[in-house]
Amino acid sequence: MLTGKHLIAGRWNDGSGTFRSDTITGDDRTFSAGSVELVHEAITAADEAFPVYSALSRGTRAGFLRTIAEEIDAIGSQITAIGSAETGLPPARLEGERSRTTGQLRLFADHIADGLYLDRRHDIALPDRKPVPRPDIRLMQRPLGPVAVFGASNFPLAFSTAGGDTAAALAAGCPVVVKGHSAHPGTGELVAQAIEKAIGRCGMPLGVFSLIQGGNRAVGHALVQHPSIKAVGFTGSLAGGRSLFDLAMARPEPIPFFGELGSINPMFVLPSAAKARAADIGRGWAGSLSQGVGQFCTNPGVAIVVAGTDAGSFVKAAAEELQKISPAPMLTASIARSYRDGTAALETAEGVTKEMGQISPDRAAAPYLFRTKARNWLANPTLHSEVFGPSGIIVEASDVRDLLEVARSFEGQLTFTVHLDDDDCGVARELLLIAERKAGRILCNGYPTGVEICDAMVHGGPYPASTNFGATSVGTMSIRRFLRPVSYQNVPESLLPDDLR
Repeated sequence: MLTGKHLIAGRWNDGSGTFRSDTITGDDRTFSAGSVELVHEAITAADEAFPVYSALSRGTRAGFLRTIAEEIDAIGSQITAIGSAETGLPPARLEGERSRTTGQLRLFADHIADGLYLDRRHDIALPDRKPVPRPDIRLMQRPLGPVAVFGASNFPLAFSTAGGDTAAALAAGCPVVVKGHSAHPGTGELVAQAIEKAIGRCGMPLGVFSLIQGGNRAVGHALVQHPSIKAVGFTGSLAGGRSLFDLAMARPEPIPFFGELGSINPMFVLPSAAKARAADIGRGWAGSLSQGVGQFCTNPGVAIVVAGTDAGSFVKAAAEELQKISPAPMLTASIARSYRDGTAALETAEGVTKEMGQISPDRAAAPYLFRTKARNWLANPTLHSEVFGPSGIIVEASDVRDLLEVARSFEGQLTFTVHLDDDDCGVARELLLIAERKAGRILCNGYPTGVEICDAMVHGGPYPASTNFGATSVGTMSIRRFLRPVSYQNVPESLLPDDLR
């Protein structure tokens, strides 16, 4: 079933080298490694496909997205089997992620079919207007051009080969070149096979999609720097994303780089809520913190509570819940090493107390829980770094003023969560004014893991949560990242795009 090759404009190609997958169960597999030459071949094909694909009707593109979803679902059991072997994620998680991925494709198909995303506008000519006539001006959103997408390690389906960035770009009318993540190359290839079948069924230009597996940094750099690439979608580390972002900005023609880079997603427990239900909130936080071995970009890594409001019950309940969780494999060995390094740094940090946690061997990870005072948190910015995994730190504020000062200390985040009761609304108003400047999504009385795919969702935020605070990588608004407005002034009706006539 697997070729171990790259899909370049309808052909399965070998690379100049190879790499081995690192599976949790079963045998490792050999895959061809990407090269700069393959990048240029794929992007050339995408550039040639762009005039044809972007000119297709919205209904035709919508049908293509639905067909991709059908083909992915048709091999769902195979995707689950290889995805679980490669990542260690349980089958139920992968089946849910596949449903999310195909549901997103279908949602985007429905969204572009109605045409509202085009934001069409028409100012009719006013030839008799004084002192000067007004021309006929029409506006609509048009696709940017070929898009590069970098697969994510922690979502082998929803943020990878046919994930959010790919689906949004294809919906917008842009061909896509994906650099698959080496953590799950077999999963990526199976999804690429499904897209290949959809291309054939729908008669799409072959260059509309290509997948390049693995490869060194030069491959990623070539993808970002190629002059025909007009935008980049990236989900990954702050260091890797910032490096690619800088390359995108340094091009002779800078391009949009939509990077999701990191977030610790603070959760604030306000006094009345803590007095009423501290233990329940603590248990809920522990569940969210440890979900998927803590490998979610929305993992709520820090909780802020106020001393004297039953903070002790919150800590006790969270610790007891986390102690029930057995070590589990992380997505890659390097992620596991980084997790061990991050928790070790917190263990030795000044003013930080370890409530529970232990080192796990090899690729496994177990939860950790730490505690510190707000003054120590504010004085030590190194505590604010993301520890990717099931590790949480509780920050104890002396009063609500202290809590608000902690809120102001955060850099950009994907989410801010607030637990409140009616009597907390006064301080909550102040907190939400801070949160609006710090995060893309604000939640009340919930937990941030689990990102709904819908029209109103924002999955992004001020830097370093993402590199473009005005965009989202989840929800129908994500399609707008790969469009730009074009005005048509006094253009004859016969020459206008079909959607503007």
